Amino acid sequence: MLQKGCIQVYTGNGKGKTTAAVGQGVRAVGRGLKVYMVQFLKGNDTGELHSLKRLEPDFKVFRFERPRGFFWTLSEDEKIELKKDIDKGFEFCREVLKNRECDVLIIDEMMGVLSNKLLDVQEVVEFLKSKPENIEIILTGRNVPKEIADVADLITEMKDIKHYFNEGVPARKGIEF
Repeated sequence: MLQKGCIQVYTGNGKGKTTAAVGQGVRAVGRGLKVYMVQFLKGNDTGELHSLKRLEPDFKVFRFERPRGFFWTLSEDEKIELKKDIDKGFEFCREVLKNRECDVLIIDEMMGVLSNKLLDVQEVVEFLKSKPENIEIILTGRNVPKEIADVADLITEMKDIKHYFNEGVPARKGIEF
C-alpha cells in the first residue's frame, strides 16, 4: 500500500503516453500494488490488453465503450451513446476511489474525453481532489486543461522530435497498437 499517492499526467503530441502509464503500472505490480486502468476512447484491440491480461488480478483493464471510429467521425447519435459510455466509466472510477479498490488508478485518454467535452473539467478536478491520500492516479492524453495541471503533482510531456508517421510509416501492430 502506498503511503502517499500523487496525481501524474502524461501528455503531449508525441508517442508514448499510454505506454508510460502502463509501464508505471507494471512497476507498481512488481512491488505488490494493485493497478486498475480505465481506457476511454479506445474500443479496438490493442497489444497492451493481451500483455496485461497476464498480470491479472494485479493489473486489470476496464473499457466501457464499444468499438467506434474517431470522435470527429461519429454521428450525433453515436456521440450521445459514447457520452453515456463515458459517464458509466467515470462513475466506475468514482466507485473505485470510494471503495479503495486499487493502489494505482490509470485513466487513459482523460484529456481526449475533456477536449471533446464528454465530461466537465470541474467534475474531474473535484474527482481528483477527492482522491484518498494513499492512491496514485495517472491521467493521459493531449492538451491538459489548466485546471487539471493545477491539481497534478507531476506532468510529463511527450514531444515529437522526429516521427516515422511523417515519412509514411503506418501504425504497426505490436508497436502502435
